[in-house]
Amino acid sequence: MLALPCVRACFLLRASRVASRARLLHPATVMTVAQIDEEVAKLLQLKAQLGGEDGKHQFVLKTPKGTRDYNPKQMAIREKVFNTIISCFKRHGAETIDTPVFELKETLTGKYGEDSKLIYDLKDQGGELLSLRYDLTVPFARYLAMNKITNIKRYHIAKVYRRDNPAMTRGRYREFYQCDFDIAGQYDAMIPDAECLKIVHEILSELQLGEFCIKVNDRRILDGMFAVCGVPDEKFRTICSTVDKLDKMSWEDVKKEMVNEKGLSEEAADQIGEYVSMRGGMDLAERLLQDQKMCQNKQACAGLSDIKLLFSYLQLFQVTDKVVFDLSLARGLDYYTGVIYEAVLTQAGVPPLASDSQNGASSEESAGVGSVAGGGRYDGLVGMFDPKGRKVPCVGVSIGIERIFSIMEQKAEASAEKVRTTEVQVMVASAQKNLLEERLRLVTELWNAGIKAEVMYKKNPKLLSQLQHCEEGGVPLVAILGEQELKDGVVKLRVVSTREEVDISRADLIAEIKRRTSEA
Repeated sequence: MLALPCVRACFLLRASRVASRARLLHPATVMTVAQIDEEVAKLLQLKAQLGGEDGKHQFVLKTPKGTRDYNPKQMAIREKVFNTIISCFKRHGAETIDTPVFELKETLTGKYGEDSKLIYDLKDQGGELLSLRYDLTVPFARYLAMNKITNIKRYHIAKVYRRDNPAMTRGRYREFYQCDFDIAGQYDAMIPDAECLKIVHEILSELQLGEFCIKVNDRRILDGMFAVCGVPDEKFRTICSTVDKLDKMSWEDVKKEMVNEKGLSEEAADQIGEYVSMRGGMDLAERLLQDQKMCQNKQACAGLSDIKLLFSYLQLFQVTDKVVFDLSLARGLDYYTGVIYEAVLTQAGVPPLASDSQNGASSEESAGVGSVAGGGRYDGLVGMFDPKGRKVPCVGVSIGIERIFSIMEQKAEASAEKVRTTEVQVMVASAQKNLLEERLRLVTELWNAGIKAEVMYKKNPKLLSQLQHCEEGGVPLVAILGEQELKDGVVKLRVVSTREEVDISRADLIAEIKRRTSEA
């Protein structure tokens, strides 16, 4: 590492070079004011890192771009959301696995289309080229192929990493959790696919995020549509990626990208525009099967027949009120082969916070309206990893947990409801001095009985301080010990919310606490 005086010399040399470049370059190529300001800003940042005149290094205390810390209140909300999702996954018979946070770079390469540029590559450490996982689906496919597993229903909740431009207010980060549910195995058409949509419906309904809609399409229908509209085969994937932007861009901008950047003819783009504006249910699938162009494409017909079958199962699962067949849905990932779907909040039902309006955030950004789940069928992904190319049909869904967290946090902040950050059921308190040993004996009895309890870490805490701690933390009960209670063999049990107090015999205390906390 360079000595500090040496680094300072480099600092001054660089500053002089910036000035020289501004003065001496030919007038036609002289640095602009903006470029000079940019260089000066870099130098000031370097100076801040080097520290003041005393030579002490100045640390910048911040989290990396696209990441965040979570305080106890936020973690309590996250845990509640996780519990809701996990209980749903378990209700549907799933088991769980885990995989490494980084994979061999070649495992992830070529699986994500244009999004591959967002993969975090790691420096070579000991001969292996590694990358942080971009999602949980590709590692799952690698896991199936490596362990020769052909049937499994699994869920996986873990962090993934994307070198994206973060939008923190909308729950978009570079490090974030994914909650995946997948069914792998050879089964009859559309039964597992319908269950995945049922799971999305259950989770979003139980979390009460607001009105939502689940869009459904099929990659085969998209490919058939591109074919009949005159899109060359080699442009299918790149045009699909552009169509995938329709939820963020207007049709005019999407068409402009297709024609000007992707080289598609204007006629083909206009034909695509007619189809991607179509929305409906089973009736739309039936209508498209009679479409003069679409009915001539085998891929499209197979996809449309499966969409019809899917809606018949969704009717039995009682979720068709929230599902719509939407031809504009594309989902840009390369590995999808059949049905694809995406859940979108149409109205989050969260009033914008004052801070959001002050910061210029739109109501859509502040409430986090947008995609909260997505997935589809990927029958060929496992075969990419199998030495003999053996395929394992798979279908799954990923819950957009970070966006859900953002909405839940804003709902908690907008409401007056207090969020508990601990699960303590009873505080063991004392009314007089010199009762520390008795408090420790009693709290030990409660812990041994499986009761969540705590004491203050002071020999002689004031009773008022102990009661205030319970009110602030939402602890429902206080077990109060005093000299008289010890003589009588009782404990004074106080209900914090009503301030009601009752004497309970020491022998009955555990049963009484369990009864009261189970009723709460």
